[in-house]
Amino acid sequence: MATEVKLDIRKLDKGFGAEARGVDLANADDSTLDALVNAFEHHGALLVRGQKLEPDDLLRYISHFGEPEEHTLKEFTLEGYPNIYILSNREVGGRKGSHYDGVGWHTDYSYKEEPVKCTMLYSIEVPSGGGDTLLADLCAAYDALSEEMKQKLDKLVLHHSYKYFMETREFGRMKLSPELEAENPDVFHPLIRTHPADGRKALWVSTGTVKDIVGMEKAEADALIDELIAFVTQDRFVYRHEWKVGDVLVWDNRCTLHTGTKYDDANSYRVAYRLWAKGDKPF
Repeated sequence: MATEVKLDIRKLDKGFGAEARGVDLANADDSTLDALVNAFEHHGALLVRGQKLEPDDLLRYISHFGEPEEHTLKEFTLEGYPNIYILSNREVGGRKGSHYDGVGWHTDYSYKEEPVKCTMLYSIEVPSGGGDTLLADLCAAYDALSEEMKQKLDKLVLHHSYKYFMETREFGRMKLSPELEAENPDVFHPLIRTHPADGRKALWVSTGTVKDIVGMEKAEADALIDELIAFVTQDRFVYRHEWKVGDVLVWDNRCTLHTGTKYDDANSYRVAYRLWAKGDKPF
């Protein structure tokens, strides 16, 4: 029988998310990494600080969450590591990173039939100010809805579109090549999502990839989406992560919304690596 791993788990701000202390990810055994994943499944986000990790260490850790997911845009991946995406305003390893990727409330890969399970960020260089990551707790937001609103939203389906997202986003706007458009067809996901770990419900609204709500007039759909985004991103539901060098933060895309924030990119640098684990179809 496997020995139960005891972790020092502390709640993050406002009771959402958790920090695991006293863990060395580079030298942790498989049982410890599995225990970290188990903690993640029930907290929405998991932070481990003070790490010194090589790309292979990151891949080993993300693989305990699930099969590493590749990235749609290949030009910003680390040389030799297609599963590691560079977020940076400087050149890293012979490649320039993606600058301001992830600014705007969203959930990763929501334009896929099977969106990614989780996002992992490893902080290598931190700007002198700004560049925080904000996470919204969509389960707490759902629980705070009135019963009448829960019933209204329960059967609604969102139309997600990568093409729409890339042609309307604030940063990095681009027209898709025929190949990218064919590889990323529009998909449809429920507005209220059930978490497979314990059945908790999440108000799985998003911006960016959401084109409309099925069966609803465009103006009405846009107004409802704006109303729900404003609701779930209230301060009472949001954890702000102020990055330190060596932070590894993993958040659960099945029950959170997130956004990056701007920083003084003219006078300081940011370098972080992003990894994903494959997910499953929302239900």
